[in-house]
Amino acid sequence: MTMEQMPSPVELSRARWRKSSRSGSNNCVEVANVRGFVAVRDSKNPDGPRLVFTRSGWAAFAAGLKAGDFDRLA
Repeated sequence: MTMEQMPSPVELSRARWRKSSRSGSNNCVEVANVRGFVAVRDSKNPDGPRLVFTRSGWAAFAAGLKAGDFDRLA
């Protein structure tokens, strides 16, 4: 899906957020499924910025996380 195809904005006011089971005490991530999209926010800042992924984009992002593609280099 291209940026032109993504609805703008995705309505998140009624989203049902759930905390990630992988969140630690300092890294609190919440996700919500909204009309075919996956939204992500920082639970410590619920009114702050959110990321919205297509389902396929979320799957690719999650696979990259699991594979360590975004790990910090030592």
